[in-house]
Amino acid sequence: MAVLLVTGTDAGVGKTVVTAAVAAAVTAAGASVAVLKPAQTGARPGRESDVETVRRLAAPAVARSMAEYAERLPPLAAARASGLPPVALDDVLLAVEELAGSHDLVIVEGTGGLLVPMGDGWTTADLAQQLGGLAMVVAPAALSAINHTALTLEALSHRGVPAYVVFGAWPVAPVAVHRVVLAELPGTRVGVVPDGAVGWPPERFRTAAPSWFAAGFAAAVTVEP
Repeated sequence: MAVLLVTGTDAGVGKTVVTAAVAAAVTAAGASVAVLKPAQTGARPGRESDVETVRRLAAPAVARSMAEYAERLPPLAAARASGLPPVALDDVLLAVEELAGSHDLVIVEGTGGLLVPMGDGWTTADLAQQLGGLAMVVAPAALSAINHTALTLEALSHRGVPAYVVFGAWPVAPVAVHRVVLAELPGTRVGVVPDGAVGWPPERFRTAAPSWFAAGFAAAVTVEP
């Protein structure tokens, strides 16, 4: 099955807009895309969830979350604070397998960074290893991205998970520090999502998304390993 796990160097780096951009780009290439969010934190009435953002911007064939917690905390801590059961790794793997049976690509969006506790005894890194597919590391356009991206890629490499890198919010008017980050960022960079794209009208977003990724990207991520 073709699966892409979207993780990041930290929270707030643009994982959701990148997930939407990948979904839009792959859909534009004629493939069927399902998006799965194992755990949504900070879920409050009137606040657009990550899955709702992806639906609005990219309109994939399927987009759903498995658990939602009100507290804006790492998923395991949020589950405990809410008095709700945490997400089980086996349940996530089963959900991915079911979606993969009827879609060309399943995109799984993590919460926080790679080693944030997602449930009892597992992190997004464990999920990446179990899925056996590709990962995408979302990095910010900041100097900290160089070190944090290297650490995330190293953790994935130790688990045998190949990974791409993408900027989640590239500034419209980059300055010297951004050019340094662009030149020094480790890994295989396959995309740059412009800052503010999350607020674009859906039609504009879907039209532009394919141009944010390297040539052949959509075909590469829909090939089963």
